[in-house]
Amino acid sequence: MCRWLVYRGDEIFMEELILQPHNALIHQSLRARLAPTVTNGDGFGVGWYGARPEPGVFRDILPAWNDPNLRNIAQQVRSRLFMAHVRASTGTATSRANCHPFAFGRWLFMHNGQIGGYARLRRRFEALLDDRHYAARVGTTDSELIFLLLLQHGLDEAPIAALTGVVALIERVMGEDGEAGEPFRFTAALSDGRCVWAWRHASDATPPSLHYRQTPTGLVVASEPLDDQEKDWMPVTAGHMLIADGTLTIRTLH
Repeated sequence: MCRWLVYRGDEIFMEELILQPHNALIHQSLRARLAPTVTNGDGFGVGWYGARPEPGVFRDILPAWNDPNLRNIAQQVRSRLFMAHVRASTGTATSRANCHPFAFGRWLFMHNGQIGGYARLRRRFEALLDDRHYAARVGTTDSELIFLLLLQHGLDEAPIAALTGVVALIERVMGEDGEAGEPFRFTAALSDGRCVWAWRHASDATPPSLHYRQTPTGLVVASEPLDDQEKDWMPVTAGHMLIADGTLTIRTLH
């Protein structure tokens, strides 16, 4: 499983979360604490918002711990809202197009988890995309496909309704599959440059981990605590969504 973080608050250098903490994301790429896959070396990505509505994105296939470009960007770029992701592939190729976060217009999206039986069900899921969103698909992951389904199902107008509708759609298609497969696991983050939505869900009892912490500069949401002060980090309960738009709200997905 992958590891990721998202930050919203005062403008800070990205290195303050990606590089500097004791359990910074770059360390999690090599030695994750709360994931069944300890090493997340199948690429990485960062996405950030600056002066323009559309985010900047940098992704590559080297392991995060071994890419000097990531360190340089994190040391130089300041942002009030950014995402970072280190990837452990669940079966699709290691390519730049398959690295997170994914961007479309003003939106950024990243994911930790998988659609169970995706290799078998991929054609069925891709057939759900309309021509416009299928043409926007450049990679092969279930994560990018989920993002495009969210966009197709009204993300611009009603993000929470799009999310709940797409989750239900995915689970319905999986339920129609005649072969027993792996569960649907979906711990993800989404932003339009103003608000952050982060959620933790699974069709079984073991969704990927997700925590959050209020810092002096803003809110950090991460797959696992970035330091040893675990008492300062709150877990997001399974089946719940975190919404940060100047205030912090936790609500159920349904």
